[in-house]
Amino acid sequence: MDILLSSLSQGLIWSIMAIGVYLTFRILDIADMTAEGAFPLGAAFAASLIANHANPWLATLVGMFGGMLAGLISGLLYTRLKIPALLTGILTLTGLYSINLRIMGKANITLLGQQTVFSAFDQFSSNTQVIIVGSLIVVMIMVLLVLFFNTEMGLAARAVGDNPDMSAANGVHVANMQIVIYMISNGLIALAGALMAQSNGYADISMGVGTIVIALAAIIIGEVLVHNLSFGKRLITIIVGAVVYRLIIAFVLWLGVDPNDLRLFYAVLLTVLLALPLAQKLVRQGQRRRLNKQHIAELVRNSQEDKK
Repeated sequence: MDILLSSLSQGLIWSIMAIGVYLTFRILDIADMTAEGAFPLGAAFAASLIANHANPWLATLVGMFGGMLAGLISGLLYTRLKIPALLTGILTLTGLYSINLRIMGKANITLLGQQTVFSAFDQFSSNTQVIIVGSLIVVMIMVLLVLFFNTEMGLAARAVGDNPDMSAANGVHVANMQIVIYMISNGLIALAGALMAQSNGYADISMGVGTIVIALAAIIIGEVLVHNLSFGKRLITIIVGAVVYRLIIAFVLWLGVDPNDLRLFYAVLLTVLLALPLAQKLVRQGQRRRLNKQHIAELVRNSQEDKK
């Protein structure tokens, strides 16, 4: 039961980051490496402010806005300076490493004994606290995103991802819409970082390493589970995917796998998940070929019987 609760609580926080990555990965068709800098940026802001006795909710919001600023920078580099998306993310990520160190003043900050956003539910266990607060935040994010992407601006942003040339021909400012997606995406990722720091009780300069792999794994798991969904329902599958991913990790650790090998496992699992749609396609093609062969063989037999 403890493993299930832990996976659910961690999965809810990871799902916020996964939703953020989804916005650039699926709407803009970009795997934005800024995520690996925005995640610890949110944690750095929140931890630094909380350690100085700031209101934890205010500290969390500051962390989220810091991520939005990082997204703005990446968006400007990509749209205005025409730097390729991958290099844009790497440049911002590299710069954020020094910025995060400046914000924290050292490589890590402990939050033990400090008030956090989860402290309002001190009567419950730590995992239950995270589940309650995480669920409320995730639901609020889902509602706001669904409402936004059904507005004129949100529909324009989605249209830019589907066909930027056609969007531009219809009067949509493509660059501005791309920057908006960058900002929302990295704001959510930084929010997840701020919450993760408070959940774990510390912020560390290296906590963003591999986050984009985790997020992509959650997205792909959700897409493998159910295909062709509306935007709102897809967000639900991402949340489920993040929880399933954490359950897989918990099971692997329960089997006795060395924690030092986890990042290798992340990479292998994501590779398998990304290759799964191709494998499914090949299986379906093989099934169709077998059915065609059976149909042809049956026609030949019927033809031979008619001749007799």
